[in-house]
Parts: sequence; structure tokens; C-alpha cells
Amino acid sequence: MAARILLLVLLSFTTTLIHAYDPSPLQDICVADLKSPVFVNGRVCKDPKLAKADDFFFEGLDKPGNTSNNVGSKVTPVFVDQIAGLNTLGISLARIDFAPYGENPPHTHPRATEILTVIEGRLYVGFVLSNQNNNSLITKVLNKGDVFVFPIGLIHFQANIGHTPAVAIAALNSQNPGVITIANSIFGSNPPISDKILAKAFQLDNKVIDYLQAQFWVDP
Repeated sequence: MAARILLLVLLSFTTTLIHAYDPSPLQDICVADLKSPVFVNGRVCKDPKLAKADDFFFEGLDKPGNTSNNVGSKVTPVFVDQIAGLNTLGISLARIDFAPYGENPPHTHPRATEILTVIEGRLYVGFVLSNQNNNSLITKVLNKGDVFVFPIGLIHFQANIGHTPAVAIAALNSQNPGVITIANSIFGSNPPISDKILAKAFQLDNKVIDYLQAQFWVDP
């Protein structure tokens, strides 16, 4: 009897853990009220009777992003801030444009797994496992039509290894997956992290850290 109770408890925990990170919807739609001053975990819903087609619509994903920046890439997000109707649905996507040899630098999505499809060009992509798994690097060269998955929370990147522009579409299992670009967060934090702390962490001279913190870190 005790064994059965323990099994039921374990199963209940397992069932809870396999839910998506975003809360499940409890009604047909929960269009985000993007002007609401109320702060909740997600977005406040507006009255469903006020919903309109434009709440579930985004246009322009066919247009190339401007990649004329230091990293040579541009991410066009389609998150809940762009489509209010995504609220509580647990999905979003983005278009990523790459200049020749441009890159989407190492970053993480703290709230989502990403699945990437190459639309044009040739990309070198990869992610790094945690300390627990020896920080192993897993990489792959992707061609047009190829698909690759980046597990939730892990540092990953994409780089165009061709001499022509590249395009990819990323889908994520959160309405607001979040983005932490590693270089921006470490060397471009506001206020700055102490150069002494970073110098020790990276085993670099303080002057090198000061130089890095003085750079203009681009948000792709």
C-alpha cells in the first residue's frame, strides 16, 4: 500500500513537471492588454469580447532585417509584445537575418527551448552543455531546410559561414522566451560589474576588462 501511495505521489510530480513553462490557458483566448499598468506573471487579459483579428496578426516577416551592425545579424521577434493574442498560448517565433559571415552571438533563452529552421544560406550552430556535463560543445553545419534544436536555458549561437546572406526562422515554446546575450550581460551590465570581479573570473588584466566594458555591445 505504501509503495502504491509513493508511486502516485511520484507520478503527480512528474505530471506537473511536464507542463509547458508558460501557464496553460483557462479560457479560449487571453489577448494581452499591453497598456495595462498591472504587473503579473505574463500579461493581463483584455475582455474577450473586445478581441479582433489584428490581435492575432503580424505582418512583415518576409522583409529582411537590417544586419549592418557589429555582429552582422538582426533578430525580428514575434513575441507577445508583437502579437497580443499569443498571451497564455506558450509559443512565439523570430526571423533571424545574417549578413555574410555574420553571427547571432552566444546567448540563452531562460524560458524556452528553440527550434531553428534554415530558410536560406548555410549556418554553423551550436550549444554548450552545463558544468555538470563538462561544458561540452555540440555543433552542426546547417543547410537550407535543415532543423536544429537548442535546449532551454543553454548558451547557443548561430553563424553564417557563407559569402551570401542567410535567413532562419526560430520557434520557441514561450510567449516571452527572454534573451540573455552573454557579452552584453557580462560586459555591458548597468551598472557595470566590478572589473576586479571580472578580471578574476576570466583571468584577465583589469585593463582588458575596462576595454571590454567600454565597447558598444550590440543587441542583435
